[in-house]
Amino acid sequence: METREEQMNLIPISVVNNSENGSFSLASISHSSSKEAFYKVIRSWASKKFMTGCVILLPITVTFYITWWFIHFVDGFFSPIYKHLGINIFGLGFVTSIAFIFVVGVFMSSWLGASVLSLGEWLIRKMPFISYIYSASKQISAAISPDQKSKAFKEVAIIKHPRIGEYAFGFITSTVILHGSSGSEELHCVYVPSNHLYIGDIFLISSNDILRPNLSVREGIEIVISGGMSVPRILTTLDALANEAQDTAGLQNSITSQVDGS
Repeated sequence: METREEQMNLIPISVVNNSENGSFSLASISHSSSKEAFYKVIRSWASKKFMTGCVILLPITVTFYITWWFIHFVDGFFSPIYKHLGINIFGLGFVTSIAFIFVVGVFMSSWLGASVLSLGEWLIRKMPFISYIYSASKQISAAISPDQKSKAFKEVAIIKHPRIGEYAFGFITSTVILHGSSGSEELHCVYVPSNHLYIGDIFLISSNDILRPNLSVREGIEIVISGGMSVPRILTTLDALANEAQDTAGLQNSITSQVDGS
């Protein structure tokens, strides 16, 4: 049986030991938590820098890859001829293809080239299936042709589609007159691409329901091909620009009249 004095001596010792163990456990927990926080900061920093590198290198890599593929593709048209002649110079077929395309462009711009092209188109139209493919591809190329006087895409249009509150980019291709019992109405044929530029829907819309932004046809094509990434931050309709120009002209005239009167 232990005496009261021995019990009194044991109590502070146990308390001291518990307090020491508690401080040791708290120190170990704080040390492990600080280590985890440090690792989290390092992982976050490393992941951000890695994603930054991917964002920078991805477009550069894609550009070089497509350019390299295009060079090999175009080089393959004339390189077999040079290999047959015993000339193995990389890039010579590519240079020849580019020169050939340039010569074709110069030749087709002349009267003789236009006559040859008309004859070739007449022969193609006589072919049942090929004529549709050629007609569709020619209309697409005519939309971005710099020498085309009457482009297939007249203007860039913004229409309310598919429901109220949503808008879609399109291109005005032609104008039609719709005769009905109530009279005649002028409608614009608007082509709205649904899969890049080659597949889309056609809508006949009144001129009052079309918004015409301050975009060229080439800028509209870039917006469609880029998936909307090249859309300007601020779009202004041509009507708003015309009203602003009229207001500015009126303000200048009033200022001029006041100055002359004084």
